[in-house]
Amino acid sequence: MKNFRVAVLANLKENAPVFEGMGGDQWDDLDSASTVQTLVEALKSGGHEAEFLEADETIIDTIRQYKPDICFNIAESHFGDSREAQIPAILEKMRIPYTGSKILTLALTLDKPMTKRVLAWHNLPTPEFQSFERVDEPLEEGMEFPLFIKPAREGTGMGVSYESILHNEEELRTQLEYIIRKYKQSALVERYIEGREVTVGLVGNLIGPVARRIPLDESAHRVQAGLRFLPPMEVNLAPWLEFGGVYGNTLKTDHAADLEYLCPAPLDEDMIDELNWLAAAVFRVTGALDVSRIDFRLDAHDNFKPYILEINPLPGLMPKLSDIVIEAEADGISHAELVNLILNTALQRYGMI
Repeated sequence: MKNFRVAVLANLKENAPVFEGMGGDQWDDLDSASTVQTLVEALKSGGHEAEFLEADETIIDTIRQYKPDICFNIAESHFGDSREAQIPAILEKMRIPYTGSKILTLALTLDKPMTKRVLAWHNLPTPEFQSFERVDEPLEEGMEFPLFIKPAREGTGMGVSYESILHNEEELRTQLEYIIRKYKQSALVERYIEGREVTVGLVGNLIGPVARRIPLDESAHRVQAGLRFLPPMEVNLAPWLEFGGVYGNTLKTDHAADLEYLCPAPLDEDMIDELNWLAAAVFRVTGALDVSRIDFRLDAHDNFKPYILEINPLPGLMPKLSDIVIEAEADGISHAELVNLILNTALQRYGMI
């Protein structure tokens, strides 16, 4: 296979801006230097030349100097409603190939209410929801407690805790005021689905005529019409009763190394097949490419019916701890192999291999 010159584009926590009034979780989405270095080393182990470039305002100059054949993009960027789309927009303008989803998908999926509008339009199962721009907006008819609230455009469980479960109007208004003030953005309020939370990672790209569901290829193990589904993962939250069964920011950051990750999650084959179908449908209707992770809740009060929470087209790639890395390892794919699988998927999409 041909070797390529690859620029790894990311934003390091240590390089992030510091400003007055910023919250302690402001940059929880960003990567550590050690994580990015493992990506560089992984690509080198695949026979490529690789170098990390900080994806900030210097990127236009540094990328011109480095002259990559393709970029491995995990850049979150720092500011703006569509910040994850900023680096891809620059790369598109410079006509440089890159891994992962394109501008529209990254802008769409960072906005949780907008994503849910797309899912609902396609009749995909996602909890009923309402987007709040102001604290005093009335709750719409049909939105009944308990509800769940989160910032509209954040990841890594930011703004999510046990207090995100809303039991009455007073709790709703208190949390709306907190989120709108702290994160300076709208809030997503949705019906609370009590039950297990499961995530499904996938690598690949859909091929052939596809719509809401994709054809099943019985001859391929976990590969269906161009997508490779990784084993579903569930976090055992039983030892963490003080967090109320909510997989929020504190658990995802402060206690990530202490959690028990169940992968494959204890699910029957019919449920796994349904989750894979739904994951593929979300991947399709949001226009995702190369790699994604889709999060679900299984309704304990409705025969464990799966509800789609969101899609992450820029899943974390921290060795040992990121969800999709754990899922890949459960399927016999090492961290380095996963990184190169994502790269090769993009190279194939561009017709470069």
